[in-house]
Amino acid sequence: MTETEQIDKYILDHIAPEGDYLYRLYRATNIHTVHGRMASGHLQGRLLKMLVQMVQPRNVLEVGTFSGYSAICIAEGLPDDGKLYTFEINDEMEDFTRPWIESSAVADKIDFRIGDANIEAPKLGITFDMVFVDGDKRTYLETYDTVLKMLRPGGYILADNTLWDGHVADAAYDHDHQTQGIRKFNDVVAHDDRVENVILPLRDGLTIVRKK
Repeated sequence: MTETEQIDKYILDHIAPEGDYLYRLYRATNIHTVHGRMASGHLQGRLLKMLVQMVQPRNVLEVGTFSGYSAICIAEGLPDDGKLYTFEINDEMEDFTRPWIESSAVADKIDFRIGDANIEAPKLGITFDMVFVDGDKRTYLETYDTVLKMLRPGGYILADNTLWDGHVADAAYDHDHQTQGIRKFNDVVAHDDRVENVILPLRDGLTIVRKK
């Protein structure tokens, strides 16, 4: 076991437990989907829940449901009157994801929809307190522009994968469209005087953006 693997194991052994349902969902995601690594996982899932508990949002938007792992974690942290609206653009994921969400203990707090959040979310007419962005990396900047308009002042955007396995700082990936999309997002957010932000080197990078 490498030093990094030892540290990762130590962290997971010393944080709030994942819970049996999420463990089974993560395992099923990795067995039955092509890109199982895209699921948030134990560490990020517990962080998402805690951030939601800290902010106490009533309305949360998620862009990119995938298998529903992060949606369930977010919903676990919501107050009794909280609601998560989560959009997955890939309709092929619905048969896998919907049963897991609807069978979860927080199903009543999750509104799961198939569609492009950049088009469909503004139609909800909701002002959001928090947004979790984990969709198509090539359109991160478009998504940022969309959700910032729907976010209340003082609200938060959490953007996943913003270090992209270190590719954002590697010239070898200059022509990779997903890397380009994340770089554009990072550059714009860093110089946007409407917000303040911090990048956490957690897993694949998690950016926390606060709207002023």
